[in-house]
Amino acid sequence: MQPLEGVKVLDFSTLLPGPMCTLMLADAGADVIKIEKSAGDEMRSYLPKFGSDSVNFALLNRGKKSIVADLKSPDIRRQLEALILEADVLVEQFRPGVMDRLGLGYTDVSRINPAIVYCSITGFGQTGPYSLVAAHDMNYQAQAGMMSLGGDAQGRPGVPPVLTADLAGGAYPAMMNILLGLRKRDLDGLGCYLDISMADNLFPLMYWGLGNGWSDNQWPRPGNELVTGGSPRYQVYQTSDGRYLAAAPLEDKFWTNFLALIGAPELEPNENLALVRASIAKIIAGHPAAYWTAKFAGHDTCVSEVIGLDKAVVDPHFQQRGVFSRSVSQGGQTITALPTPINQVFLAHEKSSASPELGQHTSDFLK
Repeated sequence: MQPLEGVKVLDFSTLLPGPMCTLMLADAGADVIKIEKSAGDEMRSYLPKFGSDSVNFALLNRGKKSIVADLKSPDIRRQLEALILEADVLVEQFRPGVMDRLGLGYTDVSRINPAIVYCSITGFGQTGPYSLVAAHDMNYQAQAGMMSLGGDAQGRPGVPPVLTADLAGGAYPAMMNILLGLRKRDLDGLGCYLDISMADNLFPLMYWGLGNGWSDNQWPRPGNELVTGGSPRYQVYQTSDGRYLAAAPLEDKFWTNFLALIGAPELEPNENLALVRASIAKIIAGHPAAYWTAKFAGHDTCVSEVIGLDKAVVDPHFQQRGVFSRSVSQGGQTITALPTPINQVFLAHEKSSASPELGQHTSDFLK
């Protein structure tokens, strides 16, 4: 039996944060009903296509049900009441106030079902000066100070390669708090309202920068701190064949091993970090990546070659662990399913699932 078996989730969310949250709930056994407008979740129209929808939609919405509902229709809202009465969780991702105007806000819904765990995911939260500001992941990272940490020595930030706010700031905290809400309900029988702010939830990820600033007024400088490019012990070095090594021998034992293997033990100790960094870069640039990979193999140095995503997904380590052992189908096509952090012990025995066609289950739930 899966841990969330019997838990019914109404998912009014679109695009990424909410759907990723409810995907994890579905992976743990929850029955997720996705409620879409007549045109469907915008993610369905993205490219590349996979079946009749986008591959993004299929990856994020496998194993869910889809119903089409005009939320502005009083008739449909009345029909939704039956679903609300049976639901354990509701997830929505509109701007603050939208669900209230539709008559589906927490006050309205909790009157129908006081035991429901109602989760709202927004960029800046339900309150505050920025609550209604239009923004995307990069904006939340910029506003929370995260983008500044990835700047180069001149302070110029790069475009973040991962949608950290949507996922680590939105989807993951939403799922975590939904589980806490369900546990609370086990104790007192009452539901609750969860205000999930993607920007708020970025701050725990920057604990070291906050700690340095609060304790010693040493706020992070772009490209200068231990884990942002200021140390030769946490650095990217280019090899002679144009490839790159991620070298992170932070602890002394790893650092000593690293310097010995590159033939430069004299660089320890040395307070001139710029000189050490330049010396190591010159040594690493003298040989191809394969040489260094073989050199470091079997030794504790915390060095890895920087590889592409295409190589990472076929890496024997991840293959052996079954990270990509599940599949998703849509319109007669099948591809590898997106892995989620739900532990294998909680996953269903079935290895394959489908993403729903738009409105595929409408008649099952609405007249």
